[in-house]
Amino acid sequence: MSDQDWKIFRGRGEPHDGLDGLPDPPPWRFARAMAAIGPPDADLDLKAPASKATTFLPSEAMIIAVNTALYLRRPLLLTGRPGTGKSTLISKVAYELKLGPVLKWSVSSRSTVRGGVYEYDAVGRLQAGKGIDPPVEEYLTLGPLGAALMAHSRPRALLIDEIDKSDFDFANDLLNVIEDGEYDIPELQRLGGRPLVTIKDASGRSVQIEKGRLISQQFPFVVMTSNGEREFPAPFLRRCVRLTIDPPTKDELTAIIYAHLEKFISMEKREEMTALIDKFLEDRQQSDVSTDQLLNSIFLTVAMRNRDARSFSHEELVAVRTALARPLSGATA
Repeated sequence: MSDQDWKIFRGRGEPHDGLDGLPDPPPWRFARAMAAIGPPDADLDLKAPASKATTFLPSEAMIIAVNTALYLRRPLLLTGRPGTGKSTLISKVAYELKLGPVLKWSVSSRSTVRGGVYEYDAVGRLQAGKGIDPPVEEYLTLGPLGAALMAHSRPRALLIDEIDKSDFDFANDLLNVIEDGEYDIPELQRLGGRPLVTIKDASGRSVQIEKGRLISQQFPFVVMTSNGEREFPAPFLRRCVRLTIDPPTKDELTAIIYAHLEKFISMEKREEMTALIDKFLEDRQQSDVSTDQLLNSIFLTVAMRNRDARSFSHEELVAVRTALARPLSGATA
């Protein structure tokens, strides 16, 4: 990062150590000091997010929003249609800033904040007991939120997907935990004589918890996605960095397709590709379609056609493209 450029996440390059230079959070952000940012844990696979990250091209608005969230230690709320890159952006950030595999939490109407922090298999422990008292920590597993809170040397990346599917109280309850960076596990707090226990997270990594309380040392990089299907309460919104992602323009669509398929698109196929982009843009004005539908159509009926003896009749091309262009909602979906 140059002296003139405030941005830590650049959205274009290879992994770098710019996160190490992130300044302290605003003085009102936390009541206690956070640990200094250090190197990634040795057992984290830093290349895990690469498959999604390398071909994704974030917009300038996305880059600004990510850096704002990093500096302020606030979660990033992304709203937009399916296929606009909401859940892919975090992979780009995790890869570039060496945050390791993205922790993913898909939200539903039955999701609870406690379930995102940890799961306790009380029934399994009871059935295994048979007159003995099995160690409670063997039946506890940290969820994605819990694993993100327990990062020590470097932040983890946490994707909370489709948060608008949650119930009414979920959003504020979630932000309270993220704001405090702490969470009590009563099942461990009852172990008065054993102040330090080791449990596993969902990926099998061991985590040590002291006195039954998760205390975050690093604010996780949190991305929450929404399809815009509901309104959120004002206390929740004011504690997020918010960005509405507009559908990509023709130039942006062309760049996305080349990023994924450049080696397959010869000069003689570019005119056909452009025609499909124009048709997609027309369809998008009338119905709900996503960018990955266009990618699928171009990959299968343009890039793969006439490769390795694969050929399509005109009728087959029309049928495949029609099937792939079906609206995502409405009577014709």
